[in-house]
Amino acid sequence: MISPVIGSKRNAPPFRYDIVGSFLRTDEIKTGRNLFEQGEITAEQLYEIENQEISKLLEQEKALGLKAVTDGEFRRSWWHLDFFFGIQGTQKISLNQGGGSKETAQRAESFKIVGKIAFTDHPMIGQFIKTQQLAGDTPVKMTIPSPALFHFVQDYNGNEIYPEREMLYADIIAVYRAAIQAFYDAGCRYLQLDDTTWGTLCSGKHRAHLRSRGIDPDQLAQDYVRLINESISLRPADMTIALHVCRGNFRSTWFAAGGYEPIAEVLFAQAEVDAFFLEYDNERSGDFAPLRFIRDQFVVLGLVTTKHGGLESKEQLKLRIEEAAQYVNIEQLCLSPQCGFASTEEGNMLTEEEQWDKLRLVIETANEVWI
Repeated sequence: MISPVIGSKRNAPPFRYDIVGSFLRTDEIKTGRNLFEQGEITAEQLYEIENQEISKLLEQEKALGLKAVTDGEFRRSWWHLDFFFGIQGTQKISLNQGGGSKETAQRAESFKIVGKIAFTDHPMIGQFIKTQQLAGDTPVKMTIPSPALFHFVQDYNGNEIYPEREMLYADIIAVYRAAIQAFYDAGCRYLQLDDTTWGTLCSGKHRAHLRSRGIDPDQLAQDYVRLINESISLRPADMTIALHVCRGNFRSTWFAAGGYEPIAEVLFAQAEVDAFFLEYDNERSGDFAPLRFIRDQFVVLGLVTTKHGGLESKEQLKLRIEEAAQYVNIEQLCLSPQCGFASTEEGNMLTEEEQWDKLRLVIETANEVWI
């Protein structure tokens, strides 16, 4: 059985109990967005509705005891595309082939590079500043998709602007270096890169598909670690950057399965991020053995699922933390939900009450493990 006192608390990110970022959209947010889409309210009016709901969310997060809060991604439709759409040189595209429902068509979106990419006047900088104002003295954690995901998504859609991969890599790195500095200048000290490419590279099925396209998944992993490392290489010393590895979370679904072993030695031993947020809520994520490649980074164990209601056993969570501690020092471990609660505005298949119960479980468990 796990010892009652096995680790110490932390007052710097990542925290012993932490969150991935997104929260279920409130009814007011959903109504406001619908009214805006129907032309019944202005963008400014929607922004004020978002401010009010984000303020309420921040108060709930602080009352719960979270040491860093987020805006719940309340202003976003997608966890990743809203950021990509704001990059100069990208364009929203529809992947819908017709004949589908309105909801299906709405979700069949992506982006394409249509010009030289650059990070200028991105709306999320102002959004971060507003959230920090609303949060007061409590630090705000910012979440954006990773540079590896930017390349992975655009590679499927193709582009006619960058004939050479290294040219594109160089501009992606420049975009992210500018983004990181802009968020830092806005006051951000805790930035999370969300990334489903690594979940894809864990999957035997997806690795086979990549090979069928003439892509070596092992070389891609090497390229993407380099892309991430060079993108974050100029970050200020007092800025924490984490990487969240995801296998899909749209409306409680998933698209990739497989343990971390295929990517562990490359990602864990070479990536220069400060922390990894890793899904470990079910058998799709495999065992903890790949954590043997972790160096001095923190590992935030996503042991509590956000895909459905119902609480995990606190004692079972402690046992799983103890098992992970066989591979990583307990002082490098933390606890969180496996993902956000609403990677897109539709949200996962659980209630707001269940959402908050999940977070209470994370906090209570962490406070009993790290004294």
